[in-house]
Amino acid sequence: MEPIPILKGRRIILGVTGGIAAYKAADLASKLTQAGAQVDVVMTAAATRFVTSLTFHALTGRPVWTDWWAPTPETAIPHVTLGEVAELVVIAPATANFLAKMAHGLADDLLSALCLSTRAPILVAPAMDVGMWGHPATQENVERLRSRGVAIAGPAYGRMASGLEGWGRMVEPMELLGHIRRILGREGPLAGKHVVVTAGPTYEPIDPVRFIGNRSSGRQGFALAQAALDRGAEVVLITGPVTLETPVGARRIDVGTAAEMAEAVWRECAEADVLLMAAAVADYRPAQMQPLKIKKGAALSLELTSTVDILEGVAARRAERGKPRVVVGFAAETGDVLRNAQTKLQAKGLDLIVANDVTEPGAGFAVETNRVTLIDAHGRVEPLPLMSKAAVAEAILDRVVQLLKE
Repeated sequence: MEPIPILKGRRIILGVTGGIAAYKAADLASKLTQAGAQVDVVMTAAATRFVTSLTFHALTGRPVWTDWWAPTPETAIPHVTLGEVAELVVIAPATANFLAKMAHGLADDLLSALCLSTRAPILVAPAMDVGMWGHPATQENVERLRSRGVAIAGPAYGRMASGLEGWGRMVEPMELLGHIRRILGREGPLAGKHVVVTAGPTYEPIDPVRFIGNRSSGRQGFALAQAALDRGAEVVLITGPVTLETPVGARRIDVGTAAEMAEAVWRECAEADVLLMAAAVADYRPAQMQPLKIKKGAALSLELTSTVDILEGVAARRAERGKPRVVVGFAAETGDVLRNAQTKLQAKGLDLIVANDVTEPGAGFAVETNRVTLIDAHGRVEPLPLMSKAAVAEAILDRVVQLLKE
């Protein structure tokens, strides 16, 4: 796992309570540490019956707190000191018992006292059996915590350790990581801004089972959505057919064809501050879709016609309404990359274009990396080295923040 800028150097308290899902907390501690966060783990006595403190010490490289009666050279009042330095407190798993303690202000161990003492935001990931989660007492406690500003992630639906199935499983660490990023980034440079991101391919149907499409995986667009969320934006993610998980906090709209994507983009951009048009929209579609499956046989000829020009429509609406304030386009080329990209930049009235040669190793479709060149409307050209699509998204969003200021 590569470092995540929004998590680099952030002080996070990870509270672990006594449930079987404590093993997931170890994975979360590892991911947070690899991402660059400084993680201090606080365990309840019951939690140590499921996972040892040594596990968390090995994963985080930091002392693990299990007993508030054992002062260390660092502090004689750990529940106060830890609470003061924390930028976020995450309780994962959060048992029914611990949720009840939090809801009613009890402070009979280090972790519950820390939750009362800290001024940092608190995120809890409930984990318990089906009946416990559904009990009116638990639901009342959860609502009481929500009313105080505590963020609740989950629970998820699935099989329990008891063998029962239902709501009560702790959300997976990667999803919880998304909630953490959302909370830490909510006061970022794009706070209050509305960002629309398009991603993935479009599929233009030939008949009920065949289509014209491309190899776009949607990874770059989804990375852009996450980078915008990390900067505090409200994000709408309009995506063609892909199998990627929606970044936590984004509102997802699934579309199939270029026409469907155009309709969604034009609607969502009416009040948007930024459009990041990363989707690989098909340039052509069959002039007529066949109502029945075309049977294999003799050679087949297809009449193709151009699909709708989404950015042309955006430009027309932008001229009327002044929104989006910033429009970023993408140019996936196979030759003469810079000239083709600059032509598109001017023709579509873009503020920034992201150009790449999809024939280069590691820079095309269906890979985790990309090599792009950023070109803005002022003629500034910035080639970037081969890097992960997440890192490319960070660079693009940094430029977007700069363009909004300009």
